[in-house]
Amino acid sequence: MKKIAIIGGSKGIGNAILNELSETHKIFNISRTAPEVSHTNVTHYTCDILTDDLPEIDELDGLIYCPGSINLKPVSRLSLDDFRADFEINVLGAVKSIQKYLPKLKKGTNPSILLFSSVAAKLGMPFHASVAASKSAVEGLVKSLGAELAPTIRVNAIAPTVTDTQLASKLLRNEKMIENITERHPLKKFLNPEEVASTAAFLMLDKAASFSGQIFEMDCGIVSFKI
Repeated sequence: MKKIAIIGGSKGIGNAILNELSETHKIFNISRTAPEVSHTNVTHYTCDILTDDLPEIDELDGLIYCPGSINLKPVSRLSLDDFRADFEINVLGAVKSIQKYLPKLKKGTNPSILLFSSVAAKLGMPFHASVAASKSAVEGLVKSLGAELAPTIRVNAIAPTVTDTQLASKLLRNEKMIENITERHPLKKFLNPEEVASTAAFLMLDKAASFSGQIFEMDCGIVSFKI
């Protein structure tokens, strides 16, 4: 049974990943709040990734970093502190986690690291300057670390479009907004967290042993197609 640390597994996509993996993996969930579900394979550590020391874990085969932000404002209303905050949660938190657990991962079985980007890193959209900048840094990190840690540790990222989670609730707060977002995507849908979790689970498996340095765009066609 592989051992996977999930940073931010109590809510949203992270929680869906925790639920997906907990039947077949030993999960160490690290987040500010405990997940609502309890499972014999899940161990929770209460921790704020930006301010607290990360817990000691003896053995690890995988690391999934889920925290992120959706801070959508015109650039004239984004302060430097807004940019710093988005960079800290999306990039520096990931770096902190990787540096902490890298020695254990190097000793793991076919180890893998998974980060999260966004379609905003590829698709220019108004009001996304801060989140797009930080998620673009995540993609650069994936490419660089994938090369540096090969062949021992695989490093990939998922770049989802709008996903039906609490983090995106402001974008989906009424039927008109849901309709508009649905119509913007060529596949006439947006994501649910379970879809993203299934992709994340696959990337942790030995079946994904040939993938590293990749950004998997779960975009419902919005980046890939012009229709």
